[in-house]
Amino acid sequence: MEEERYDLIVIGTGSAMNLVEPFLRRNPEARVAVIDKDEPGGICLTRGCIPSKIILHPADLVREIQRAKEFGIEARIENIKFEEIMEYMRNHIDEEIEMIKHGLSHAQGIDYYQEVASFIAPYMLKVGEKIIKADTIFLCTGSKPYIPPIKGIEKVDYHTSDTILRIEHRPESIVIVGGGYIAAEYGHFFSSMGTDVTIVGRNPRFLPQEEPEISNLAFHKLSQHMRIYTNHEVKEAWQDDRKRIVAIDRKSGERKEFEAEALLIAAGRASNADILHPEKGGIKVDSRGWIVTNEYMQTLQPGVWAMGDATGKHLFKHAANYESEVVYYNAILGKKVKVDYHAVPHAVFTHPEIAGVGMSESKAVEKYGDDILIGFYRYEDTGKGIAMKAKDYFVKIIVERNDFRILGAHIIGPHASILIHEVINLMYTSSQSAYPIYAAMHIHPSLSEVVQRAVGNLMDVEEYHHLLKHYGLEN
Repeated sequence: MEEERYDLIVIGTGSAMNLVEPFLRRNPEARVAVIDKDEPGGICLTRGCIPSKIILHPADLVREIQRAKEFGIEARIENIKFEEIMEYMRNHIDEEIEMIKHGLSHAQGIDYYQEVASFIAPYMLKVGEKIIKADTIFLCTGSKPYIPPIKGIEKVDYHTSDTILRIEHRPESIVIVGGGYIAAEYGHFFSSMGTDVTIVGRNPRFLPQEEPEISNLAFHKLSQHMRIYTNHEVKEAWQDDRKRIVAIDRKSGERKEFEAEALLIAAGRASNADILHPEKGGIKVDSRGWIVTNEYMQTLQPGVWAMGDATGKHLFKHAANYESEVVYYNAILGKKVKVDYHAVPHAVFTHPEIAGVGMSESKAVEKYGDDILIGFYRYEDTGKGIAMKAKDYFVKIIVERNDFRILGAHIIGPHASILIHEVINLMYTSSQSAYPIYAAMHIHPSLSEVVQRAVGNLMDVEEYHHLLKHYGLEN
């Protein structure tokens, strides 16, 4: 079997691609192998963040038009061209994929393999009919949809986030298994398009990764457009003319059957490192199959680095991009830069939007006890919030009591994914103090004032929860 040696092997064409050009600039004569079994571009481009956000914008427009009557505007939606929305998304994504594929296929110093790669020994991989070797390897292998152990699911034509973006026609009804951000976003999309949506999640809370008060409010708001069942574990699935599942209420033990035209499994992500046969490459994985790295993003095998979803730490494109920077400093420049996850932000693009960064309240209390304060302010208590009739939405910020160092922030409401950046940017300063938010002149009236006023409204944890109850935001 043919063997080839490279200076660098890159597996996955997501954020690891940030490193290929800098590597070649520093080593103009180097040879690099880039391998991806799927279409190039990584999960974010091909079937994740980018395509889902393209279709979610029309969903947001639908919800805004439906609210127009609250402002004295009579408006109606006469037709939603589902096929046109999906076609625009696919055309954009397919164009990008083709550009990347062309670039990889014609780039000097790069051999592009659209094949499955698997280790046969340390630093040695089988790719198609070739054996390739390198002393430096970057693993950016992504993740795959997690399929829960549901009896009969293998006989059902279900969708995952990998396949749902390729559907041609809008289903009249859909059952979504899962209660996290993927389920929430697709629930928002399909319900806005006119599909009858049912979400079935096994966690006691909807969007369990969010603060409980944000989960509660999101559940209430989204339940106006779909049915959401929490604490229900799906045990069985089958299909006839419809897709059918049986779920058990984890509290009462009651059995409930759900049926719809389409079924989407959105129960989280799982490692796909197994196809690499990491054990043959001396690569350690944890109990769930995620690749284990140290604080420098290096695996236990010297010269082999992993980043992005492959490590299972923070499954966001922005986190993968950041990790690729850390790998650049350590693997290419030979420095010693530790990864720092103190302020990893996220957003859930539902209607309303949700965003967060840093610690949850429970983690902050666990670590700092009484030495924290919580800032809280409602959108509707600002001039812009009144203008928007943004009822019930709020900003929550968690700081250390003595120096106002920001520990975390959580927002639910319009433009949450933008407003959170007032906080994120300060969390990357040396002091990480919330004071500049309070001290800075904010445009009045603007939505950003809600963040400023949350910082100016700090209180003890007990007082905060008393206020939540007063506003009906806590059970």
